[in-house]
Amino acid sequence: MDFTSTTALVTGANRGLGRALVDSLLARGAARVYATARDPYSLPTDHRIVPLALDLTDPASIEKAALAATDVDLLVNNAGTAEFAPALDADPDAIAREFAVNVTGPYLMTRAFVPTLVERGGRLVNVLTLLSYAPAPSMAGYSASKAAAHSLTLALRPALTRAGVRVHGVYPGGIDTDMVAGVDVPKAEPRTVAEAILDGVAAGREDIYPDPTSAQMGVLWASDPRGFAAAFAAMG
Repeated sequence: MDFTSTTALVTGANRGLGRALVDSLLARGAARVYATARDPYSLPTDHRIVPLALDLTDPASIEKAALAATDVDLLVNNAGTAEFAPALDADPDAIAREFAVNVTGPYLMTRAFVPTLVERGGRLVNVLTLLSYAPAPSMAGYSASKAAAHSLTLALRPALTRAGVRVHGVYPGGIDTDMVAGVDVPKAEPRTVAEAILDGVAAGREDIYPDPTSAQMGVLWASDPRGFAAAFAAMG
């Protein structure tokens, strides 16, 4: 994929990995980047950035964004939310929010932008996590929601591929963002992860492991799923 002619839309673009993806797309010559967030106006000024207010829990907000961004050929479902609680201690309302943002929101975004992506032969990128494959006990709701998003990505892939849209699932390990601040795990820099994601999209890889931890664990997942699950269960 040649990013110099790309019009992208990135959800959760005002900080963390989303902000890094916007910067990386601009550095690679993207023609336009729709940068979406609940409050997108904290982004740097660049004539190629189009800020869009977006609430993934509000279908009307998603439809409004689709009407405003009719030239998108790269949709990056990046935004996510996470709570930290074991399965039996989690707040049901918090789990509902995780599923609304991490599963239903990306699904509605994909549905809203499919006509544009099909018309332009575009790409869909779903930013998932290694926890899509096996849960971290202390993040039960987040892990479950990302597992559902992973399954949704697999379900969407055949139909979208037949329609000419490539679908990429991204499975990072820890990233040095606000979401995992204070969590003692190896963390990659957001810009490094963003660059690796775009490299994977450009290379046409369906499953992208964009940091050293995810690359190593991706090999383990492919060869020994039970060992992979045991590694995360040991996190307590």
